[in-house]
Amino acid sequence: MDVLQLDNLAHGGEAVGRLAGKAIFVAGGIPGERVRVEIVEDAPRYSRARLVEVLEPSPDRVTPPCPYYAECGGCHLQHIRYERQLAAKAEIVRQQLTRLAGLAEPPVLPMLGMAEPWAYRNHVQLHVQGGVVGYQASRSHNIVRVEHCPIAHPLLASLWPREMPCGVERLALRAGVATGERLVLLEAAALPEPASTGWPAEVNVVADLGGRAVALQGVPWYHERLFERELRVSARSFFQNNTAQAQVLIDCVREALALDSGEVLLDAYCGVGAFLLLLLPPGGRGLGIESFPEAVADARVNARALHSGQVTFLEGDVARVLARRALTCDAVVLDPPRAGCSTQALARIIETGARRIAYVSCDPATLARDIGHLQRDGYRLERVQPVDMFPQTYHIECVALLCRTS
Repeated sequence: MDVLQLDNLAHGGEAVGRLAGKAIFVAGGIPGERVRVEIVEDAPRYSRARLVEVLEPSPDRVTPPCPYYAECGGCHLQHIRYERQLAAKAEIVRQQLTRLAGLAEPPVLPMLGMAEPWAYRNHVQLHVQGGVVGYQASRSHNIVRVEHCPIAHPLLASLWPREMPCGVERLALRAGVATGERLVLLEAAALPEPASTGWPAEVNVVADLGGRAVALQGVPWYHERLFERELRVSARSFFQNNTAQAQVLIDCVREALALDSGEVLLDAYCGVGAFLLLLLPPGGRGLGIESFPEAVADARVNARALHSGQVTFLEGDVARVLARRALTCDAVVLDPPRAGCSTQALARIIETGARRIAYVSCDPATLARDIGHLQRDGYRLERVQPVDMFPQTYHIECVALLCRTS
């Protein structure tokens, strides 16, 4: 056993202290605490430890309300007062920008949190193992049986299964919080019998058979509403999992880009088209690029319903599409996967000549890396606005505004 002083919070939700100069990561700790720990994983440059006892607790320590929190890997910060979570996440963004983008004083604004940071998730993914349905345990493939999740939206509560048809390996529960529509996506090796699903008739049930989506009940999509405008979302298409904060995120991008009516907007990694269709002023012109075919189909349906301007959606990799199609634009919104943008995609985006880029990121490390690239190629980071899309977890969403300097 070792006694450790915890100094900061790492991206990943673990508190960090040092023993003999080596970083020790401790899940369940809070910076400022003095704790007793047991080393459970010893690598050359760092160790991981199990929290045994809190000797000097932080004033920000609270009792987690979830009965599964000690085992479940879905949440990481329920033991920390919410206001401290927000401050700690903003500090993580600053640290990553300093370390990976070389910014001595990164312009990070205070994080925009939620008034009620519970029951917000409109999309949860559950695993099935030996008849057990739940979340994966932290740093493990073992399944923790979960019958209720306090960060899941109430619309998902009645969908929560106690058992699954044979052959189902994972399932996703999704809901349009503003529309009330619900969908269940089953990942299975073979097509389950429709009668075996047991969900109410008004719930859309879809089977994902390794790349092919088959509707077992209803249609293979649902609808969500943002700013009173309805969007179709297919069963496997990406959509922000916090509807209320998605509107905050879009408002941040709208303020950052400040589009004029005659300007052209590029929406790279556009998903179902939410940014492009909700940001463009009436009669505006825009191009959306997305590699997932079902999301492109959603975006085109949404465009016909929502927008009267000149809007085009193209399917494919961002770098390859822009290499084939020379584009000049005034502004860009980027919302790439967690891995960030490829160097080829960034190069093509720079070639558009855009004066303003709003980079939406769910990973501060890859955001900082890509900001470093854009700074070397003629852009200046004006500000970073963190938005708490994932309360009680370590995940961090940011909107970074970059402006061309040359």
